[in-house]
Amino acid sequence: MFSAPTAALLALGIAVVLVTPGPTNTLLAAAGLRQGLRRSIPLTGAELAGYLASISVWGLFLARLAHTLPWLPPVVRIASSVYIAWLALRMWRTSAPAATPQPGIGARALFVATLLNPKAILFASAIFPAAAFAGLPAYVEAMVIFAALLVPIGLLWIAFGSQLGSGRLAWLDPSRVQRGASVVLGLFSLSLAWTVFRLAL
Repeated sequence: MFSAPTAALLALGIAVVLVTPGPTNTLLAAAGLRQGLRRSIPLTGAELAGYLASISVWGLFLARLAHTLPWLPPVVRIASSVYIAWLALRMWRTSAPAATPQPGIGARALFVATLLNPKAILFASAIFPAAAFAGLPAYVEAMVIFAALLVPIGLLWIAFGSQLGSGRLAWLDPSRVQRGASVVLGLFSLSLAWTVFRLAL
């Protein structure tokens, strides 16, 4: 069992990364836009399956290498921090809408997009604690927390696309939304870098 602070930090990290725009969220919003909320709800199952598979593979891979290459996890975390900072900067400079209509958004397409989503490496290397891949109870607990957050956040992205399609969010300024998201990403990048620096002391 994780301690309360560890579980809270894990939940916060998961939520921050899941809510930020990315390939999977773009597809979810596009599905809501084209297919409506009700028909797109099952896609959250494909998203969850894709993330569980990818995070598990990356987590076990990094956990095994950590014994022979103890410097690898901190390096991966620093790389993740730099990548998030780059995403934040890129998001600030662009003002592309979060949802782009795309034809034929099905469970298979969403599963593959999620399986290849770079966020999975971030979850496995920096968000999930190392204990999550050291034993089954901690693994199950981490994945339950992950699933409990992924489903409602995925539904929110679908609902967002659905509302865009209905014209009810005409007042929403995509540029401001993206800049707000970039600030959140930037702060998260700094927190990751600080964690590595603190452990090195």
